[in-house]
Amino acid sequence: MNTKYLLKLAMHSAWNRKLTLGMTVVAIALSVMLLLGVERLREQVRQGFSLSVSGTDLVVGARTSPVQLMLYAIFHIGEATNNISWASYEKLKQHPTVAWSVPISLGDSHHGFAVLGTTQDYFRHFRYGDHLPLELASGQPFVATFDAVLGASVAKQLGYNIGSRITLSHGMGGANALAQHGDKPFTVVGILKPTGTPVDRTVHVSLEAISAIHLDWVGGSPAPGFQIPPQHVQKFDLQPKDVTAVLIGLKSRAAVFRTQRMVNESKDEPLLAVMPGLALEQLWQVVGVAEKSLMAVSAIVVVVSLSGLVAVIMAGLNERRRELAILRAVGAQPKEILLLLIYEGIFVTLASIVIGLLALTIATLCAAPIMQTHFGINMTVGWPSLEELRLLAAMVLISILASLFPAWMAYRLSLADGLTPRL
Repeated sequence: MNTKYLLKLAMHSAWNRKLTLGMTVVAIALSVMLLLGVERLREQVRQGFSLSVSGTDLVVGARTSPVQLMLYAIFHIGEATNNISWASYEKLKQHPTVAWSVPISLGDSHHGFAVLGTTQDYFRHFRYGDHLPLELASGQPFVATFDAVLGASVAKQLGYNIGSRITLSHGMGGANALAQHGDKPFTVVGILKPTGTPVDRTVHVSLEAISAIHLDWVGGSPAPGFQIPPQHVQKFDLQPKDVTAVLIGLKSRAAVFRTQRMVNESKDEPLLAVMPGLALEQLWQVVGVAEKSLMAVSAIVVVVSLSGLVAVIMAGLNERRRELAILRAVGAQPKEILLLLIYEGIFVTLASIVIGLLALTIATLCAAPIMQTHFGINMTVGWPSLEELRLLAAMVLISILASLFPAWMAYRLSLADGLTPRL
C-alpha cells in the first residue's frame, strides 16, 4: 500500500469520525491560539518598548530604580517618586559633555492620556525606532502658552483637529482626574504622525503651560477664592521650579559612563542617570519570569489538548477493530496500520493549527484597538514569525509522538482479533 493511498485512507477515516475528532480539533486550535497569542503579545510588547526611544544617551531623574525611571519618563507608566530642581537641570544642561537636553514634566492628563510638558527641543531631538524624528501630520509645534500638540492616537480617538479646544485634568487618572484645569483651556495647534510609541498617546504642551495651569493651585488643589484668568498668566514668572526628568544626548558616546557617574554622584541633589538600553534589559529580566510562566501555562494547555487527541484515538480503537482487521485482510501490513494512525494524528494537528491561526487573526483584529487604547500595545496581524514556526513544528512533532502509542496498540492487533465476533 503506497503512501498516497494511506494518506487518502487516513483522511476518509478521520472524516467518518468528524464529530468526535472535530471537538478535538477545536480544543487543539484553542491551545494553538493561546500559545501563539502569548508569544505575539510578548514580542510586540518588547518591540514597542524597544522602539519607544533611540538616540538618547541618558535619562536623568530623581533617585529611584532605573526601571521605574524609564517606565514613567519614557512610557508614562506609574508616577515619579520626586522631581529634579530646575537648578540641577540648568547645571546638567551646561555640562561640557552634553550636546542637547530635553526637560520633561509629567503629572497631568487629558481623558486618560498623559500630558507632557517640555520645550521645543523635544521635537528637534527626540528619536524613536531607528533614529526616526517626530513629524507633524498637520499644524506646528506649540508656540503660545496654551498651545497643545497631540499624539496621533489622541487626535484619532478623541476626534480632535487643529483648532480644537481641550482642557487638562490634574493627576494621571482616578479621583485626581476629577480636578480639572477647566479655567485655562488649550488650543490644538499640531498633530503628530503615528509613531507606534507612547508619543502617540501623549498631549504635548510647553513647560510654561504646566506652570501656568498650576499658578492658582496649592497643595494639589485649586486655591479657594483665588483664580488667575489665562490672559493674566504672563504677568507671573512661568519658569518651572522643577521637572520630572531630562533626556540627554552627549557629544560623544565615550562620555556616557563618565557623565552617568557624575550625575549619580551629585552632591547637590540625589539624581539618577540611566542608559535606556541597559534599563530595558533590566526590565526584561524583571518581566522575564512572568513571560516564562505564561509560556509554560500555554505549553501545558497544548500538551493537555494533544493528550485529548490520544484519548480520542485510543477510544476509537475498539470501534475500529473490524476496520483495521479488514485492512489487514486486504493486504495492509502492520507498519501501514501504524502509519495510518500517525497520519490521522498529524491531520488533526495540522487542521487545528490552521483553524487556530485564523482564530488568532480574527481575535487580533478585534482586540487591536482596545489594546492600543487601554494598554498602548500595538498589535498587528502578520505571517507567523520564525519563533512561532518553531513552536508549531514542535506541536506537530509532539502530535506524532502522541500518536505513536495508539498506533502501536493498533499495530499489535492481529487479523484474527478483528475478525472474531465478540460476545
